Amino acid sequence: MHPAMQARVEGNIALHIRATAVTAEFYAMIGKDAPVSKIRFQIVTKGPSAYHVVERATGKVKGFRFTWKAAMNLVQVLEARADGAKVNIEGWGK
Repeated sequence: MHPAMQARVEGNIALHIRATAVTAEFYAMIGKDAPVSKIRFQIVTKGPSAYHVVERATGKVKGFRFTWKAAMNLVQVLEARADGAKVNIEGWGK
């Protein structure tokens, strides 16, 4: 990717992260729970049998699998971890 475009993408990601943090701070000041993003991770098809699991907030790839079912299992584990559950991913998605 062209350096100027990459800088713009990274700037947009940083602004999104800051906006989310400021929203959470605001809700904390008024004593209410901040709204929660309903979907944190997304499966992106990268080939006939290749799937990336991408964190929507940052755009970073958190893992990859070679079947849709395995990718969905990884998404469910990552969502559970983001909600605070202790989940072991050893053996998942195979």
